[in-house]
Amino acid sequence: MKYRSRRAVALAALLMVSACGGSPADSAAEDETSAPASGSAAVAAAPEAAGPPAIFGQCRSCHAIEAGKNGVGPSLAGIVGRKAGSVAGYAYTPANRDSGLTWDEATLDEYLTAPAKKIPGTKMIYAGITDAAKRQELIAYLKTLK
Repeated sequence: MKYRSRRAVALAALLMVSACGGSPADSAAEDETSAPASGSAAVAAAPEAAGPPAIFGQCRSCHAIEAGKNGVGPSLAGIVGRKAGSVAGYAYTPANRDSGLTWDEATLDEYLTAPAKKIPGTKMIYAGITDAAKRQELIAYLKTLK
């Protein structure tokens, strides 16, 4: 039974890494190639009308946008203005739960740049988004999730 547990943990870790964009090089490459053709100003100005920005595809592999629906990561519904580590029913790491952060625009920008740097010990194994414009598009979209 021990073998099965280790195997399941290894498989889950592999799935999380592949779902979240893989290596930092993969994330940087996707940052460079996933820009909307029409430019970012239209998406930032009206994120609900345009739908999620392309970069959100990386988030969607682990996070749901519906309230109360957790996946590998917690639901992103109502994230802007919410205290970190506070979604009911999600098993956060102590690092995230006890961070004392509230997800405002500035905090999200820092976190999305380098999650493990902003919250050392987080279980979010995502390298981050190096492109500031893409982070701003994503944050504008997250603000619409109620």
